[in-house]
Amino acid sequence: MEQLSLFDNEGYQFPEELLQFEPHFLSNKEADALFKLLLQEVPWQHTAQKMYDRIVTTPRLTAWYGEEDTSYRLGGRNIIANQWLTPLYDLKVKIEQRFNCQFNSVLLNLYRDQNDSVAWHRDRESELGNRPVIGSLSLGQARYFDFRRVDDHSQKRSLLLRHGSLLLMKGDLQESWEHRIAKSSQAMTPRINLTFRLIREE
Repeated sequence: MEQLSLFDNEGYQFPEELLQFEPHFLSNKEADALFKLLLQEVPWQHTAQKMYDRIVTTPRLTAWYGEEDTSYRLGGRNIIANQWLTPLYDLKVKIEQRFNCQFNSVLLNLYRDQNDSVAWHRDRESELGNRPVIGSLSLGQARYFDFRRVDDHSQKRSLLLRHGSLLLMKGDLQESWEHRIAKSSQAMTPRINLTFRLIREE
């Protein structure tokens, strides 16, 4: 299957109502400092999730941050959020102001090497509401972020997410497209991904 970039000589493949991409949202200096801080300070953990009829350990490490003394119900799981680190809160505010959106939590994923990944999925939990806005910031190793149409898997696109880049997913993207970070046959150094979300209380 041919893997096509989100970009070509004719311009952006996705309309702006679905995706916005800023490859240099953070400077190299800002991205380096945040990457180092998160590697050292975050209480990274393995998580387990149900896939079909079995429980599997996710091939990456995760952590949640949000308001003090709060928990979130997401996808049938109760999530206890760590209190905001100041750099994470400041980054949340920066993204909110830049894109005129609102977040109350962030999921951090640590991809330790080429064997860590996230399978095809859509962020469609009811707690995220209809047409959720998700701000995805990448730090460290550049990895390809793949998209494919839910109703036609031959329609597939990829975007290389580099250190300090920001991808804003919104509109009907979660209805019509799945996304993933695939394992790689090439050696990879660590990558941290931050996905800022607004989890709605019931």
